[in-house]
Amino acid sequence: MAHTAHANSEPLPTSPEQLLARLDELGIRTVTHAHPPLFTVEESKALRGELPGGHCKNLFLKDKKDQHWLVVALEDAPVALNSFDKVIGSARLSFASAERLWARLGVRPGSVTPFALVNDTERTVNVVLQQAMLEHDPLNYHPLLNDRTTAIRPDDLLRFIRACGHEPRIVDFGRHG
Repeated sequence: MAHTAHANSEPLPTSPEQLLARLDELGIRTVTHAHPPLFTVEESKALRGELPGGHCKNLFLKDKKDQHWLVVALEDAPVALNSFDKVIGSARLSFASAERLWARLGVRPGSVTPFALVNDTERTVNVVLQQAMLEHDPLNYHPLLNDRTTAIRPDDLLRFIRACGHEPRIVDFGRHG
């Protein structure tokens, strides 16, 4: 467990400020709100008050072929790991460890975000975005730390992900009704 403690004291490979500067360089306008650290969807719901837009969850998964997946969806979208591999065409899925998360995306549990793709310079992570999520404007994600939330337009999110060298898979799942 010493390794995890070490990762917690290491500086982030990309700071939130560096991320926001990169978005700015790409001509992407965002709005960032500071708040106490949030670790769960429930905490986020309780705190956010009137922040407009789509609120999301981010799942960092690995499959049994050792591929990594970042699944980004609306916070209430059902993602059943025992059947979700069929939805995205992966091998059997499980949650990846905090060590893998740090090694691949350079963020800690509770701060998983599509913005962390800025750190996946080897492009080892497969990106899956929920179609229904992209119908919300703006979308809200942590900018690499969970003590703030950054709002971004869905088309700008796609532009950012592609600028990081990833082509996201947009998948229609988890619609209610």
